[in-house]
Amino acid sequence: MPRTSRPIGLSTLALHGGVEPPPASGKGGDIPIVTPIYQSVNFVQEFGTAEGLRYPRYGTGINAEVVQRRLALLEGAEAGLVLGSGMGATACALLALLRPGDHLLASAWIYGGTHQLLTQEFAAVGIDVTLVDPTETRGWRKRLRRETRAIFLESPVNPTCRVVDLRPASLLTQESGLALVVDSTFASPINFRPLEHGADVVIHSTTKFLNGHHDALGGAVLGTASYIEEVRQKMMVWGQAPDPFACWLLERGLKTIDVRVRRHNENAMRIATWAEGRKEIRRVHYPGLASHPDYKVAEAQLEGFGGMLAIELAGGGKAADRMLRRLKVWQHAPSLGGVDSLVSEPRYTSHTHLSPEERSRAGIPDGFLRLSVGIEDVDDLVADLEQAVR
Repeated sequence: MPRTSRPIGLSTLALHGGVEPPPASGKGGDIPIVTPIYQSVNFVQEFGTAEGLRYPRYGTGINAEVVQRRLALLEGAEAGLVLGSGMGATACALLALLRPGDHLLASAWIYGGTHQLLTQEFAAVGIDVTLVDPTETRGWRKRLRRETRAIFLESPVNPTCRVVDLRPASLLTQESGLALVVDSTFASPINFRPLEHGADVVIHSTTKFLNGHHDALGGAVLGTASYIEEVRQKMMVWGQAPDPFACWLLERGLKTIDVRVRRHNENAMRIATWAEGRKEIRRVHYPGLASHPDYKVAEAQLEGFGGMLAIELAGGGKAADRMLRRLKVWQHAPSLGGVDSLVSEPRYTSHTHLSPEERSRAGIPDGFLRLSVGIEDVDDLVADLEQAVR
């Protein structure tokens, strides 16, 4: 970490956070600028003590520890833990808070995989979950129970790009002694840091904007040091630790997160503005547009409107099929948050288990396309969409 008495900027933390500076003498020709990959599952242990034990499955590998410290600094958390996937992070984060017989309040606007975890898997182990419309006045408070232990929400929401106001939930959790858990994958710490808005726990799929290059699977949980130790115990038992190379790739990706996300933001705003003027597009979902239902919330909470948007084609599913086949620069793939622009159709990915009617009620009708805007020249991205949508 650079030696300075003033606050460190996010771009500097993303490059140097969690790494000790070289000796002040200027000597040290064997000190690398880039953290080496410690591709080992074992480290020599000292005799007669458990202190200093290193074992990657425990989250104590060198590459994991470096990137965990850096992520904690970026989010303003006491500690962090990296895991094998975003779903692994969500599961272990919530299982560290909940026990059989406990109750969880969760936003109804959540990723399809998370919805399955909460409504099916948690029910099987005796954890009751109530889904709440986060726009309902006093919705969280009305459904609070004596057994409630936490509130979980996702913002911005995958794939609808809705933005949830954290204030009602954070006021209730602080008043009632509950934990507020926020999945901030769509935002990244460049655009939104939930702990600054009353959250207690932050979750990321690091596969997305944090890594940013579509080449490493992972998840992260950030919070207090004591809580992260609880999550670590779950990770160890459930085998959710990432390998050293994945941690190294994540650290490498973080070095450019500030410049990448700012370019994602700029490109997405340009594309959203273009899309609003097209007759072939019935509706544009982007929180940076004044027409978005959560524009005022997004303007108050976010420092950037993000690289994710969605469009609804006037021609429905057939128009989506035609458009996807005609794209040349954009690629049809299910992930998001990387430097390459991707387009995804939720009816065949995260929401394929729902009927067309159920998807429509969830705000994802046929013809709904999720766009993960990359960092290519935005004129090329717009031109490709324009020729494909006609």
